[in-house]
Amino acid sequence: MNPIQDSLMSRLKQETTAEHDRMEILMRESKALDSKERYAQFTLSQYYFQKDVEHLYLDPHVSQLIPDLDVRGRSEAALLDLADLGLKPKHEGNTTNAVSFPQSLGWIYVSEGSTLGAAFLYKEVQARFGFNADFAARNLAAYPEGRAIVWKRFKQTLDDANFNELEQEQIIEGAMQGFKRFGDLLADLKQLT
Repeated sequence: MNPIQDSLMSRLKQETTAEHDRMEILMRESKALDSKERYAQFTLSQYYFQKDVEHLYLDPHVSQLIPDLDVRGRSEAALLDLADLGLKPKHEGNTTNAVSFPQSLGWIYVSEGSTLGAAFLYKEVQARFGFNADFAARNLAAYPEGRAIVWKRFKQTLDDANFNELEQEQIIEGAMQGFKRFGDLLADLKQLT
């Protein structure tokens, strides 16, 4: 494999480690799994973040690079979950209008990576509340092909794209923006409803 391609994935992982750790702390502090009400607020944060990310799918550069976008979006699942939980989003806007390619890939990296952590959350909401892939926890459920397969395919897509140094920097910057956005949502769960 090309060392530059390898370095993109290792750089993404390495340079976003602190943000990933911060998300874990924010998740604990949000107490998202302490009650159905808190989980509903968390699901609303998921919905808003997914709407932000899915807006980026409209870019022809993104859809050309990642041909399986149709299996990746989770906002519709989150919206159905919110209906189950008796919540309705306040707004339908997004915060990614100014995000361009290839920064958008960093946002998608954050979203796709979160599907791996969602496995733990899915088990927890099943055990605590009885929620599942048919009621209130669709947004946490695995892809039909499985989480790992879809994640590996995404990583391989980025590896095969052979991004130059500047593009890699922009992707990492986009990932940092995505982590910041989701972190802001987690920190403000009570304000979302």
